[in-house]
Amino acid sequence: MSKNLDPHSINYKFRDLKVYASTEWLADNKKKYRQVFDRFETTYIYAELSFYNKLFDEEDWDLELELKCFSLKRGRKEICSLPFKRKISKFDNVVYIREGWGNQKEGAFWKKGTYYWEAWVEGEKVATKYFYIEDVGKNNNTEGNPYIDIKSLKLYEGSFDDRPEYERVYYNSFNQEETRYVYVEITLQNLFTDKPWQCELFTKFYNNSRELKGQIIRLQRIEKSDDIIKITAGWGSNVKGSWRKDSYSAEIIFMDKLLAVIPFQVGETFIEGNPGILFPDKQTTFIQEAVQENESFEDVMAKLDALIGLNSIKAKVRDHASYIQFLQLRKNKGFKEKDEINVHSVFSGNPGTGKTTVAKMMGKLYLKMGLLSKGHVHEVDRVDLVGEYIGQTAPKVKEAIEKARGGVLFIDEAYALARSNDDSKDFGREVIEILVKEMSNGPGDMAVIVAGYPKEMKHFLDSNPGLKSRFKMFFEFSDYLPQELIKIAKYACVEKGVELTHPAKEKIREIITEAFRNRDRTFGNARFVYDIIEKAKIQLGLRIMALEQPNNLNKNQLSSITLKDVNSIDLKKEKQLPEIPIDKELLDNALEELDHLIGMKNIKQQINEMVQLVRYFQESGKNVLNNFFLHTVFVGNPGTGKTTVARILTKIYKALGILERGHMVETDRQGLVAGFVGQTAIKTAEKIDEAMGGVLFIDEAYALTSTNTGGHSHGDFGNEAIQTLLKRMEDKRGEFFVFVAGYPDNMEEFLKANPGLQSRFDKVLKFEDYEPSSLNDIAHQMFQEESLILDIKAAEHLKNYLNYIYEFRDKYFGNARTIRSIVTKIVMNHNLRLSLMPKEDRTGIASKTITLEDVIDFKTDKDDFNFSNKKTIGFKGISGSPKSG
Repeated sequence: MSKNLDPHSINYKFRDLKVYASTEWLADNKKKYRQVFDRFETTYIYAELSFYNKLFDEEDWDLELELKCFSLKRGRKEICSLPFKRKISKFDNVVYIREGWGNQKEGAFWKKGTYYWEAWVEGEKVATKYFYIEDVGKNNNTEGNPYIDIKSLKLYEGSFDDRPEYERVYYNSFNQEETRYVYVEITLQNLFTDKPWQCELFTKFYNNSRELKGQIIRLQRIEKSDDIIKITAGWGSNVKGSWRKDSYSAEIIFMDKLLAVIPFQVGETFIEGNPGILFPDKQTTFIQEAVQENESFEDVMAKLDALIGLNSIKAKVRDHASYIQFLQLRKNKGFKEKDEINVHSVFSGNPGTGKTTVAKMMGKLYLKMGLLSKGHVHEVDRVDLVGEYIGQTAPKVKEAIEKARGGVLFIDEAYALARSNDDSKDFGREVIEILVKEMSNGPGDMAVIVAGYPKEMKHFLDSNPGLKSRFKMFFEFSDYLPQELIKIAKYACVEKGVELTHPAKEKIREIITEAFRNRDRTFGNARFVYDIIEKAKIQLGLRIMALEQPNNLNKNQLSSITLKDVNSIDLKKEKQLPEIPIDKELLDNALEELDHLIGMKNIKQQINEMVQLVRYFQESGKNVLNNFFLHTVFVGNPGTGKTTVARILTKIYKALGILERGHMVETDRQGLVAGFVGQTAIKTAEKIDEAMGGVLFIDEAYALTSTNTGGHSHGDFGNEAIQTLLKRMEDKRGEFFVFVAGYPDNMEEFLKANPGLQSRFDKVLKFEDYEPSSLNDIAHQMFQEESLILDIKAAEHLKNYLNYIYEFRDKYFGNARTIRSIVTKIVMNHNLRLSLMPKEDRTGIASKTITLEDVIDFKTDKDDFNFSNKKTIGFKGISGSPKSG
């Protein structure tokens, strides 16, 4: 059957519904799309429906569609209904349907109000598009634009989420390597204050070749009371380097008229200031705004004082500035100071405490005091400074220093540059040495500010003898108090254009207070508060858009966050664990695999009992994860089967539906602990993420808390891994399990090292050394895998030897690993013996039989023992004789 004859098939895919008024054709079959029109400039309003043709290049087909227009003035009223029957050509990949309604005389048909087009295809509504008619009056005497007047245009850099106004630094030139989004801050004066109206502003970014780089459309309702309107529009990418060195311009367009052009450069460095603005419709075509350099020292200090909280920081900054001014005064009076004025600082504090904001103000203060030539801030971290290979680090550091020259080099999380004191191989040390040299005898005109967690910053400063002495100012940024966080929430509301109802405000206060009480060093402070307000705004938006006619709501309704919105915030997402039925075949196979293991009677019994309990809880409808942690400790000497059983137990958990994926990620201390402070948590978290839905198996887990022979404690970094592990085991309960394994004595110390460990691991599997009979069975099993058998004398000799090494075993005895080594040696002896035989004699049963000659090397003579302090696993494979530690 042909596709278009199938009544159930849909031969199109909806693309877009747009609105326009001008019949002028643009490139690529486009029109001048808009949503806001002036009544006395409008004749017809058109709808453009576009869709993809699924039968492109196959066949023509027929389509029935209808475009309807409605007015929302005094309720919903149909303006027109335009039905069509169209023949869709197989040569059209994208199909455009354009129809309009109105009158050829401007202002004759359309009146002020809200309207919308509906598109119906084959009896089904596929899209709705709103548009607005504004009426400022036919005989308005206002020269130029009767709606708005541009008061200022400023440019700043930011991320995808924009930047709060108090953090904005305005530039006329941007650094090509550091720029993400270029934002235009548009300040307008509302000239039409008779009625509320819709303002639609287009911001288009062009390169020097007049190629369109990007376009941002802002649609905003303007109230009568809005005297000044602020709108921001940015283009770029969160990935630095998306801009190229070039001359650019941003054009501001309103109702198809170009209002202003603001040029800017992207080059080597950021240059503060406000570029000139081109006004095409004014006689004076180029107006240069006042540059921010007029900002005085006291203006900067006033901005610092206006920040919420940070009272001790403000006082210290002011004292620091006063002392510098005192030194400058002495210098002007002829005093000679032994040391140069030191402007390098250490900022220690938790995230979101204002370190970056204050650093930017320090740059401006130093600029106003004549200590720096530019006052800008160049922000970097370890990734920006440390190279991957020998010889790459120094050029990166020197490049960062030159970019910061004249301003502030702000190194966030600077502690990541300092690895453990006994690690001399990290390139971060090279960064520190270059910085020390620069701060000691470099050309100057630069302030270095390093920032990070308090404890880690102390370690950072102690990592190099000359580093601490280069910093004279130490600023400790305390966590914001609840009352300060509540003020920040109020400020965040202003920034995001929302208001809190009284019940919502009280709930936000409650959330902030509770978060403050339960905070740890990762508490986000101001970032946490901004995140709450942003989430509440999202819930407001979802609630509004669920209403039947959201366009009829007023500005207050569109900005009021209610208690319901705040209660809808998902502060602590609890992941819904999947309900996976028991895989009986996989369970039977896993239990059979367990049963076939030699020995381990107690282990098998414990696991079988656990399986029965879990199945009972599942059949009773009880929550397994609320009654069992299922995190397990595997205790035993080497070669006792810990890893093998861990893999089987993982399969059992998967078969029971407890694990989502059922894989096992094997690691040890090296896979969790990094060589420098602050990075262990990241490395551990990555390994946990890899194990999510399965099991994280940590072999020799006691190494996370042990002390090495040199006296340096591994605990600092190892404990960071344990803390990260414990937190994720609690936060991600039921989403993954942790198996830890190691020697009996060491694992006991491991579990006692942290109070949280013993409570998390509710199951301990103790693996005893194999009995001689089990060791003998394991050996015969390994020979079977090699398709070999032992004759009576060889079997008897091997049995006696295994009894002998078991009797004299120590705590390093390798159990099955020792058997593997013995079997490997015997097989090698067997092959050597065969290689000396004539080829015709290497056939039949003789070639598959281990004889006494193959095992005779393994002696049971006590005189062969070599008592020394060397710790071994109890078997020396070369001579075949045991060696005890």
